Amino acid sequence: MAADSAGRREAPTGAKPSARERLLSAADELFYAEGVQTVGIDRIIERAGVAKASLYNTFGSKDELVHAYLRARHAGTSARILAFLERYETPRARLLGVFDAQSEAFKGPGHRGCAFIAASAEAEAGSSTEQASNDYRVWVRTLFTDLARQAGVPDPQTLGRRLHLLYDGCAVSVRMDADPEAAAAARATAEVLLDAALSAPPERATAD
Repeated sequence: MAADSAGRREAPTGAKPSARERLLSAADELFYAEGVQTVGIDRIIERAGVAKASLYNTFGSKDELVHAYLRARHAGTSARILAFLERYETPRARLLGVFDAQSEAFKGPGHRGCAFIAASAEAEAGSSTEQASNDYRVWVRTLFTDLARQAGVPDPQTLGRRLHLLYDGCAVSVRMDADPEAAAAARATAEVLLDAALSAPPERATAD
């Protein structure tokens, strides 16, 4: 999965973070660093500095806290990528720019790969964790597909899927292989795929 940024939101200057904000901040730090199954609620509560009742009153269960953590990650990552793409002027540049945004995320302190891949690997089928991870994947694939369509690709769905696979593979390579060249290789490959998709002849309509 795509590399992603933390979804934490800062409290207004001078305002004390709410129990919800402190719990989400603690969850974001611990779940991302160590895994959603490894970290128990007692550690989240201790790191957040709140009473146990605050967690259950706010989220109801650990599963819902995990869901909220992933939703915050989704919001933070999508906002970061979209803001990053504003620097590009053409659809082609924006499409390739997604890989530039991914590369920037790899340079962040404490990067440990994709939070959604890690969480979904531990999730039960049909769980809210799996759903949150799937929602993020749909967003990434839709982004690639929409940008491919804007760039004039005749079959944007196919290219979107291929670029999504490339994006995921790059994130896994950086995390597991510690390959500093993975991001550059992924972008170069994406450019080859884009050029091939743009030069592909349009499909002929099939006669009835």
